[in-house]
Amino acid sequence: MTFGFAPSSAASMSTSANLSAASANPLTRMLEPAEWAAAGIPLLRNPREVVSGLHARHLPRPTTAIVAVLDADERLRASASFTRRSAPADGWMFRNSLLAQLRRVIPHDLRRRTPVRTAVLLYCREGDARWTEEDGAWMWGLRDACTLHGLRCGAYITLTHDGWQVLGEGRGGRRPSADSPPESFALTEAPAPLPRTGGAASEVLRRAAAR
Repeated sequence: MTFGFAPSSAASMSTSANLSAASANPLTRMLEPAEWAAAGIPLLRNPREVVSGLHARHLPRPTTAIVAVLDADERLRASASFTRRSAPADGWMFRNSLLAQLRRVIPHDLRRRTPVRTAVLLYCREGDARWTEEDGAWMWGLRDACTLHGLRCGAYITLTHDGWQVLGEGRGGRRPSADSPPESFALTEAPAPLPRTGGAASEVLRRAAAR
């Protein structure tokens, strides 16, 4: 037999009310710039190359979000773009959208002790490069989606008519922008594995090619 103290009904109702209020308030699901800067987000070695590559691949326009997974050498492993729904900014909704895209394009890394791949988010929007509550909700969503998919949380980048900006780092540039045409594809991908040589299968392929 075990003994314990059961919380009073008043305390239980108070706790439930607080949790419900927090879950119903989107402002609790956002990160301030100071919180983001203190989170230890890894710096991109060449942010312009990453931005240019994603811009050339997805051609984003305002309200387009691009989530990309990079390996340790910042080579692109997977990416997906989608349009933000016309609803109030909510980190929980953003988290769900990002997680759905990640699950669609790349397997999770939850079995690893430490993440080896990094997810970055590029969001094309109206306005200037200054932080907004919408940015804070995207930051919250990216961090949570990375945790649930076994990835390291990487940079959050905004793309506006003025250019691109890595929030929390102070790095940015004028090109590409939300208006610029695509540049040459710069974001390198891992090369496809070379076919194995030798054996009966290679001989069959060699003869077929000779025909």
